[in-house]
Amino acid sequence: MITLGLTGSIGMGKTTTAGMLRDLGIPVHDSDAAVHELLADGGAAEKAVLNAFPELISSPVDRKKLGEIVFHDSVRREVLEAILHPLVRVSQMEFIKHHQEQGADIIVLDIPLLYETGAQTRVDYVIVVTAPREIQHLRVMARKGMTEDKFKAILARQMPDEEKCAKADFIVQTGFGMEKAMEQVREIIAGLKKD
Repeated sequence: MITLGLTGSIGMGKTTTAGMLRDLGIPVHDSDAAVHELLADGGAAEKAVLNAFPELISSPVDRKKLGEIVFHDSVRREVLEAILHPLVRVSQMEFIKHHQEQGADIIVLDIPLLYETGAQTRVDYVIVVTAPREIQHLRVMARKGMTEDKFKAILARQMPDEEKCAKADFIVQTGFGMEKAMEQVREIIAGLKKD
């Protein structure tokens, strides 16, 4: 079974590309969705997060408030990551095991901070989703509650796009429309299935 890592900076079209892979019948594990489950009422991370961040007061975890707490505080962000990252990894391992048992030939781990967390060592190939900087900027600034400062702070925590692309095994360029991006995704999967 081939395990693909899918990543890309904010606003590059990674979520859309993950959807394309799903449309082709490829199982995709979504790390962001796993975090949502972990922080939900009764989730595996809920108690530990509420203990580490007592100002959140009550269950379920207020993700918006938690985000505001850790956004500009790298020490507290590291505390949160120390709780969440191992649990997300467990979720990924369960996903891999399940699809191995089901006989899947290719699966995808969608990991926003794949290179930043060293997760590239746990996959066979990496797909980086990219787009021209001006398109990325337009997409991100159209998001609710986004500001230039917030965008810059997010980018500062992510490996630069050029560096990700240089490390990638495959690149999906989403700046020329979704039809072109889907062609690239189909080519990648067809090539892997041939090998």
